[in-house]
Amino acid sequence: MMAVEYGRDILVVDAGLMFPESDMFGVDYIIPDYSYLRDKADRVLAIVITHGHEDHIGALPHFLREFPVPVYATRLTLGLIEVKLRQAHLVSRANLNLMNPGDALQIGPFRVEPFHVCHSIPDTVGLGITTPAGLIVHSGDFKFDHTPVDGQPTDFAKLAEFAGRGVLVLMADSTNSTEPGTTPSERVVTEALDEVMRRAPGRVILATFASLISRIQQAVDVAIRYGRKVAIAGTTMAENVKMALRLGYLRIPEGTLISLGEMEYLPPAQCLVLATGAQGEPTAVLSRLALGQHPSLRILPGDTVVLSSHTIPGNEELIHRVINRLFQKGADVIYHPLAPVHVSGHASQEEQKLLLNILRPRNFVPIHGELRHLKQHAKLAMGLGIPAERIAVVENGYVLSFRGDRIQVGERVPGGYVFVDGTWVGDAVGPAVIRDRETLAMAGVCVAVFRYDPRRGALIGTPRLTMRGFAAHHVAEEMLTEARDIVRRVLQETRPGSPPATVEQRVQSALVEFFYQRTKNRPEVIALAITD
Repeated sequence: MMAVEYGRDILVVDAGLMFPESDMFGVDYIIPDYSYLRDKADRVLAIVITHGHEDHIGALPHFLREFPVPVYATRLTLGLIEVKLRQAHLVSRANLNLMNPGDALQIGPFRVEPFHVCHSIPDTVGLGITTPAGLIVHSGDFKFDHTPVDGQPTDFAKLAEFAGRGVLVLMADSTNSTEPGTTPSERVVTEALDEVMRRAPGRVILATFASLISRIQQAVDVAIRYGRKVAIAGTTMAENVKMALRLGYLRIPEGTLISLGEMEYLPPAQCLVLATGAQGEPTAVLSRLALGQHPSLRILPGDTVVLSSHTIPGNEELIHRVINRLFQKGADVIYHPLAPVHVSGHASQEEQKLLLNILRPRNFVPIHGELRHLKQHAKLAMGLGIPAERIAVVENGYVLSFRGDRIQVGERVPGGYVFVDGTWVGDAVGPAVIRDRETLAMAGVCVAVFRYDPRRGALIGTPRLTMRGFAAHHVAEEMLTEARDIVRRVLQETRPGSPPATVEQRVQSALVEFFYQRTKNRPEVIALAITD
């Protein structure tokens, strides 16, 4: 997410989500912290979306609940947004507006010109944003694919036009700035999928992102070539396919699409299943198949499973676990780099240099990617002659301002991760909650409940202790016997009139020390004193 501010007017670009890291227990996904905008809500004019991937539209339902502003996007991107907003019961309230590459939209003081770029999803655009201070070029996610599967290469003529006007600042995709050379064309994937389906003895199950419409088309085209019917597994993918067919972005001959139930009656070699879960998401189709928990689909010996996506950093462990389980069930699993069944949608170093050379911006801001990617992209720019003082490498939250034609890095606005866990968003699931969950996951929990008479400072009856996630049952029972004696001892040493909260703290400290001395582990200990 990026906010462009001039005077009292604000234009927002993209509202995506990111996947949680492996130690963010229970978190479904993470959205941008846009608290900076909350006291300026009346100044936000619109949000412009560059393309339909989750890391650019995933947070829109949350954003639009707070900022019901017009949304501008290309046709396919609007279709994907509608699917997402329908799931969130917001589509009837949203103000969705179509924009096409080549349009010029006047939104307050901002003249927005979307231009076509190649990416791994059709209808991706970069943005030229003309402000009274100068022209901002936002590359969006891009690569220079001269043989794109949709037949629409990047609009070099528009880039040249921007260069002729003079570019105040280029903000460019840095995701692949550590990759030398150029990124392969999407057509490479078609050849790899052809090889897979030609050789596969049984069913082919292809997992990819639900929004990767062009990859779905590639898989369907190859399936038809080899006489395979196509079934969809995954609600979001099914809805996206239905939408893309309606808008004309998918071309599937009648009779090719079948249900998972109909697939049961066909020979395995005549079936292709398109599924979600290429990132190892626990509730997605592929993970449920790996665990044998899908309600209508099972992995069979002779199945070929293809992971046609890149691994998002942090998801490696989940994906490797799924791959291993699929092998255990008798499937053959094909994934990058074993075969080129996926290529990146992002520009590598030579393409990033070409964009810089075409536009020759007065200032440069690398965006999209980790800090190491931003740093490397900045080095590429300096190697092309852009002075270091005109390059701003910043992490999320920093304010960039322009005085004349020079960039200045300002203060970092307060913010951080905003966690989403079910219906909880933000403060309900903050860093403290995540730390508690990590403790519970690493060492388990012990709950000690006891009746306490504050007047006498005495224990009433026998304390009850329960442990979960700490040790095997027979080991835990032996320790709990000793732990009960520790609770009794603490109560015996308690003075009459001691408050229950004080006693709970003493019991908790004593049990923590006991467990550490015995096991060198510290489970979460909860002590509850019940008074009459």
